[in-house]
Amino acid sequence: MKQDEFIGLEDQFGAHNYKPLDVVLSRGKGVWVWDVDGNKYLDCLAAYSAVNQGHCHPKIMQAMIDQAEKLTLTSRAFRNDQLGPFYKDLCDLTHSHKVLPMNSGAEAVETAIKTVRKWGYTVKGVEEDQAEIIVCDNNFHGRTISIVSFSTDENARAGFGPFTPGFKCIPFGDAEALEAAITDNTVAFLVEPIQGEAGVMIPPGGYLKKAREICDRHNIVLILDEIQTGLGRTGKLLAEEHEGIEADLTIIGKALSGGFYPVSAVLSNTEVMNVLQPGEHGSTFGGNPLACAVARAALQVLFDEKMIENSYQQGNYFLNELKKISHPHIKEVRGRGLMLAIEFHPEVGGARAYCNELKEHGILAKDTHENIVRFAPPLVIQRDEVDMILDAINKVLPL
Repeated sequence: MKQDEFIGLEDQFGAHNYKPLDVVLSRGKGVWVWDVDGNKYLDCLAAYSAVNQGHCHPKIMQAMIDQAEKLTLTSRAFRNDQLGPFYKDLCDLTHSHKVLPMNSGAEAVETAIKTVRKWGYTVKGVEEDQAEIIVCDNNFHGRTISIVSFSTDENARAGFGPFTPGFKCIPFGDAEALEAAITDNTVAFLVEPIQGEAGVMIPPGGYLKKAREICDRHNIVLILDEIQTGLGRTGKLLAEEHEGIEADLTIIGKALSGGFYPVSAVLSNTEVMNVLQPGEHGSTFGGNPLACAVARAALQVLFDEKMIENSYQQGNYFLNELKKISHPHIKEVRGRGLMLAIEFHPEVGGARAYCNELKEHGILAKDTHENIVRFAPPLVIQRDEVDMILDAINKVLPL
């Protein structure tokens, strides 16, 4: 089948809830992907950071094959021999006390919301059904009803009400706004260390450290959504490390499986996680042996192959070279590690056109918020491949 035929099938039989670039991919290896017509592209999205370890990493693939031949699913009605070691690996790497495994990032966010509400009622003493969670404007934490209830993106909300109460939005990066928003009913502050979907928005230096201090002083739980920023993307295992803090709850997913299988987790201290009792929360597939085996391998290769260090080094080079580009269309360049963005002036006419042009030069990137292009290649990218991206950017800028 030709590319147009595949696109026709999607349009005819699929829900139209995405607007992808018109490229139909059929194969991937490392930072590279190929379409059905045999064209080769450098992937600068990495499945929204789910493929940090590169496409089809052989060691993760082998772990998946080996486990699939033995045992894939037990449900949590029974124990399996991969879950305990998975817990220990995560706790050892992140200094966490407890782990609650789920499947998707949105499920993990919902899990964190439920957990801190329960903590608020049973530990902090908040009146039943009055718990509030503070979030930030322009957040992106998923697309469930509860999560879009506290989104400030009208495209994500329109037509989906009524919405779940119990959330309060404040400006991102504003520690004073956080302090002012806290009441006796506040149980948590949920925030992305860097807002990815909003366009790689980086808060002022010291913001997370100040938020940690405010949460401690007011006895509220600090929840960091590291689904995109975690597992090496910003040049550290977790983005919180850039400011030397530890969250009470940390949400991870995406790259936790290296792109092979849906795996997510909530990492927690003991005090917060211990409020959950049998029957109060769970998932048939959460913590299944196949997921755990894949995730353990995905974590292992991050360290064995020094992908986190590579993210730091190549990301710094990439950002510095982007900053050297002088063009009237560019409003700002920003990034941390291999999570970068070019923001164009609104009058330029939208970033989608740039993504389409980059595709013609063998680079797959994704636009967001009309005038921003994100660059988040797999963490295995090398210097010459970064140079290929930079060369393509320079070629399309006269657009």
